[in-house]
Amino acid sequence: MRRIYLDNAASTKVAKEVIEEMLPYFSEKFGNASGLHSYGVEARESVEKARELILKKLNGKDYKLIFTSGGTESNNFAIKGIAFANKNKGKHIITTKIEHDCILNTCKWLEREGFEITYLNVDKDGFINLEELENEIREDTILVSIIHGNNEIGTIQPIREIGKICRERKVYFHTDACQSFTKVPIDLEKDCIDLITLNSHKIFGPKGVGALVIRNGVKITPLLHGGGHEFGYRSGTENVPGIVGFAKAVEIMNEEKVEYMRKLRDMLIEGILKIENTRLNGPKENRLCNNTNFSFKYIEGESLVLYLDEKGIAASTGSACASHKLEPSHVLLAIGLKPDEAHGSLRLTTGIYNTVDEIKYAIEVVKEGVEKLRKISPLVR
Repeated sequence: MRRIYLDNAASTKVAKEVIEEMLPYFSEKFGNASGLHSYGVEARESVEKARELILKKLNGKDYKLIFTSGGTESNNFAIKGIAFANKNKGKHIITTKIEHDCILNTCKWLEREGFEITYLNVDKDGFINLEELENEIREDTILVSIIHGNNEIGTIQPIREIGKICRERKVYFHTDACQSFTKVPIDLEKDCIDLITLNSHKIFGPKGVGALVIRNGVKITPLLHGGGHEFGYRSGTENVPGIVGFAKAVEIMNEEKVEYMRKLRDMLIEGILKIENTRLNGPKENRLCNNTNFSFKYIEGESLVLYLDEKGIAASTGSACASHKLEPSHVLLAIGLKPDEAHGSLRLTTGIYNTVDEIKYAIEVVKEGVEKLRKISPLVR
């Protein structure tokens, strides 16, 4: 049976070029980057080269890049670190109702610690209202955290406009760019970003490595304390193979690959919207190049995912981090879907290793699956 992977928003295949770049750091260049001997110096040089490459991609001359274990750690570091370092100024934070679970759960934890959180609404396509954001900023607001490219419905927020509002109001701006980095142009200076979260395994790099990039002068408290690694911001021995692989993944991602994923995405949208009683969740424009999310009336998304899996196609009903939950997606509810509509969702996300033939096959299998499930569905009227 053929196997087709269309869950690239959850994780991606590690590129061959990335694996080749990483291999020597497991058995030949295996030194601790804090070591004073030649092995350590060699590892340190590789880490700094990777740091420089990623910062250059972001135009981050006046920023520090702190390597972490991934997006969840970076988001926790950004929000908790800013909250506790700046609580003398205020305890008010602004975010949205469609953030990744690690942002929302961090904010809920901070509420229990005495902080006040404002959760911005979004419209039917997942966009925030800039006027609402401006109106919600108060004297005691210390941070605005808004996801750049949504992991479920692909909405790309206008971060430059958001950043300018925050800079004018002298409020720190953090964005979670795990899904958008290398797929959407980001300029830290022009976008007025103070902190940005990145990770590797969404862009054909290894799992277990990411980064938080922090503008120089930003007041932030570390989450981890120990030997003072990563400029004292994140103690712990650096994951040198992962860091090297992360940088290589950034290096190989280009506009040609982005355009290819967009082409496959558009094929999926065109083909699947021909199915009766189907809607596309999220915007048609300003959407991540690899993201599609559909709702099908009268069926359960979980059943469709299992049907696709039987046919060799890997898909998701929402974000991978929340796929084990039975509750409807908080993102789909936030854009106005009813619980039964949210339960009938399917996320298909393309990657650089998918083919046109795979997309055509996936469209046919989705059509077939929806028809079969509707025939046995008690929801059909």
